[in-house]
Amino acid sequence: MAKLFLVPTPVGNLEDISFRALRILQEVDYVLAEDTRTSSVLFKKYKIKTRLVAHHKFNEHRTVADIAERIAAGSNVALISDAGTPGISDPGFLLVRTCVAQGIEVECLPGATALIPALVNSGLPCDRFCFEGFLPQKKGRQTRIAQLAQEERTMVFYESPYRLVKTLTKLAEALGSERQACVSREISKLHEENRRGSLSELAEYYSQHEPKGEIVVCVAGVH
Repeated sequence: MAKLFLVPTPVGNLEDISFRALRILQEVDYVLAEDTRTSSVLFKKYKIKTRLVAHHKFNEHRTVADIAERIAAGSNVALISDAGTPGISDPGFLLVRTCVAQGIEVECLPGATALIPALVNSGLPCDRFCFEGFLPQKKGRQTRIAQLAQEERTMVFYESPYRLVKTLTKLAEALGSERQACVSREISKLHEENRRGSLSELAEYYSQHEPKGEIVVCVAGVH
């Protein structure tokens, strides 16, 4: 019986992929990719010839029904994102929900994600944590930050380098300037950086040192 495979891809170093993931990407009928140009780099490295089909936030609402229909008809399909595990702040949820609703089998492989290395590396408690993904860019942003002021667990956020200083500043205002945090950049890449300190210290540092790359912010919970 055909199924949908969710296949994590490296968040940085292209060697961070499992043998099983490579086998499935070779064997499925086609692969849904967030950006086929980005995924083609991985495919070229591992000599994967499977056809890539674009599947991203701008077209997923229109295409999920057709994809599910194709799987139900016998096509094995894999879904990948540009980096990490599909569905985690990346397209995937809509397709999974559609397949589950139709009784189509879904199999998610364990593998790369940026949030776990950042959390463990932060030095903050990681026995209990909450993952917030990207904060709302405009509407609801301040409200969401205010709601987290009394969160006791370590909080994990994804953030753009262009909004990092603003986010750190707003978090410092709402949670306290001395609240401890860690900013992780370029996880598993050549210039990986994990910078720890108070929210105010980190905001000051990155206001003077322009951040680049993919960013994960871990913030201590209230005590």
